[in-house]
Amino acid sequence: QVQLVESGGGLVQPGGSLRLSCAASGFAFSTSGTSWYRQAPGKEREFVASIAIFGSSTNYADSVKGRFTMSRDNSKNTVYLQMNSLKYEDTAVYYCNAVGYSGRARYDYWGQGTQVTISS
Repeated sequence: QVQLVESGGGLVQPGGSLRLSCAASGFAFSTSGTSWYRQAPGKEREFVASIAIFGSSTNYADSVKGRFTMSRDNSKNTVYLQMNSLKYEDTAVYYCNAVGYSGRARYDYWGQGTQVTISS
């Protein structure tokens, strides 16, 4: 059974930090491209960060550059999103996404999301 399970969300004050995790199972995670997206209330889902298969490169939305860091540990089938200097506008549900190929079939998996709330 394919699963992407996010964790680590919560309530934090502005300027604080959180570390999100996304644990994968049921597919070849180590050969998938993985990303974080977020969706704030009343807004469309937006890209946050992505990481290459072996973690050799990362890409970030302009809004989080310099504050967020994405990493992966293929030995644990897990990706992380370290979020520092959090702002009110970072409040959203954060989703993990994994894409790749199983044979010739492309897959596109999503987790259930984890809530991040920035509030004083």
